[in-house]
Amino acid sequence: MDTSTTPTPADLTITPRDLRLDRKAAHAKWWHGGDPVATAYFNALSASFPQGETFFIESVRRFRDRVTPRLQEQIKAFVEQEAAHTREHVVFNKLIKSAGYETAKMDAEIRRRLDVARSRHPVGQLAITVALEHFTAIMAHAILVEKNPLPGAPAEVLRLWQWHAIEEIEHKAVAFDTYLAVTRELSGFKRWAIRCQVMVLISLQFWYSNLQRMADFFRQDGINTPRTWWRVFTYLVFKPGVVRKVFLPYLSFFRPGFHPWDHNDRALVREFEQRLRLTEVQSNL
Repeated sequence: MDTSTTPTPADLTITPRDLRLDRKAAHAKWWHGGDPVATAYFNALSASFPQGETFFIESVRRFRDRVTPRLQEQIKAFVEQEAAHTREHVVFNKLIKSAGYETAKMDAEIRRRLDVARSRHPVGQLAITVALEHFTAIMAHAILVEKNPLPGAPAEVLRLWQWHAIEEIEHKAVAFDTYLAVTRELSGFKRWAIRCQVMVLISLQFWYSNLQRMADFFRQDGINTPRTWWRVFTYLVFKPGVVRKVFLPYLSFFRPGFHPWDHNDRALVREFEQRLRLTEVQSNL
């Protein structure tokens, strides 16, 4: 049933770019244009990144000796990119704490969930990463095509999220291609069924966990009210409507034969690499 090949562009280059946030910066508590809902949404995502991306690295890297030399090189670049994302979101999360938020309980809950994930079969852990990498890729695309992304955010913070987005797009097929390689002895139906089943479970957990962290931020702000949650609904569904914008790309994952590079958005990566002057960052490494 799953007739996936590997249409990753043959000339794809995954390029680690060493962007760094100002370690001494200070931002407003509601840094996203004074909007507590938009701020909480991005803060909740960032809170999960350091531990989550460490899990991604572990789950993909353990299979590097079972793939082609070309994919081995892509895994190496994937690890470098994810390690840099981890490092910079640790810095960003420190800014969240310095704004007055307590995140220790969130960190502990993320650790607990990942400990459960690490108890799964290694291929299951890889499938979890495949599912979450699809989420990050389609959300990254949505950020980059937004006409007015993160309105009112500090320029440096917008740059962080756009940098993260282009690298998520660039390496969006690494975990998927690794999954195809290590499950090649399974029937097409079996590996399709595994990844789809995992995606359903991860989707529920992803949104539940992110909304749970948002609720924690709202409680600390004293605004965990029905009115605030109505604003969350309108933010996610209508304006800017992240859930609405990623819904069809999300569903594409369940199609037999799906591959992340069915949608080739490398032009978007190149555009923002130039716009953010990240080619200069890379040339100075």
